[in-house]
Amino acid sequence: MSAVLRVDLDRFAANLARVRGAVAPAELMLVVKDDAYGHGLDGIVRRAQREGVRWIGAFDVATGCRVREVLGDDVRIFSWIAASRAEAAQAVAAGLDLGVGDAELLEDVAAEARAAGAVTRVHLKIDTGLHRNGVRPEDWARFTARAAQLAGEGCLDVVGIWSHIAEASDEEDDAARALFDAAVTTAREAGLSPTMLHLSASAASFARPEFRYDLVRVGAFCYGIRSAGGPGEEHLGVRPIAALEAHVTAVDVDGASIDIGPLDGLPSTLAGRVTVGTPGGPRALKASGSGFRVARWPDAAPGALVRIYGPGDGGESSATDLAEAIGTIGEEIAVRVSPLVPRIYSGE
Repeated sequence: MSAVLRVDLDRFAANLARVRGAVAPAELMLVVKDDAYGHGLDGIVRRAQREGVRWIGAFDVATGCRVREVLGDDVRIFSWIAASRAEAAQAVAAGLDLGVGDAELLEDVAAEARAAGAVTRVHLKIDTGLHRNGVRPEDWARFTARAAQLAGEGCLDVVGIWSHIAEASDEEDDAARALFDAAVTTAREAGLSPTMLHLSASAASFARPEFRYDLVRVGAFCYGIRSAGGPGEEHLGVRPIAALEAHVTAVDVDGASIDIGPLDGLPSTLAGRVTVGTPGGPRALKASGSGFRVARWPDAAPGALVRIYGPGDGGESSATDLAEAIGTIGEEIAVRVSPLVPRIYSGE
């Protein structure tokens, strides 16, 4: 038997409630990039809709269009960017809210909206220093003036201003916030009336109320994935919703081999650094050629269950625990679970 990823949707709902309570009165935008952080897009967004989540952050247009297919017109779906004129047309047709962070894309979206006879909602992005796209501050006045002209034509509705912050230090984030506030003022002076301001993601949304504005874009915390080097799940009030499980295929005096199946993305550098959960408690994970073994488990039997990561119920590490062992972040572990690994949901 190959690996499976078990996803607890009731625990997901509890995390959503915790996050929404923590960031209120700002509204939660649930981020579902990378197949809902590897948890499976369709099941996640359906449960989020049941829980009353009204904003989905889809990152790319293709994901946004899929969310629209699954959930219909009852949610707002924000796509970070359209990578081409064709994607802009798809975003317009699907009624997505679209992030626009350069002048060329602004013109493309307007042209596609005119052609479709639509009014497309856009969120203009100012680069506040992270340099993850966005209009440079020195170009912002001209950009917002042009956006106001297009809004006056009736093809665009500028509903939002947004940006990313680095979350590297309070000082850098404070400087980014000052740039953001100045950009909002400039946009309003150009005649725009944005009603959705959003700047923060998971960590800043919890730690710094002044960064919340109208919307917060939260992904990791909703899935119970804490920030590497940050507060623990107990402090945050969230729990991991997924458990990656594998099974023993062979046993010898040195331990047990486990079948990861199509999980090609599990970093080999984890070997010798982390523990996994077994019926006998935590045991060390070791490498074996192209696969993995569980050390010092000679009494294991073929078919026995091993938890690679999860909420800790069986002594296993969390995804962020694994990430910290190799100098990365919990999301990186979660999104590398192959789509060929079955997602098995409880609480549907």
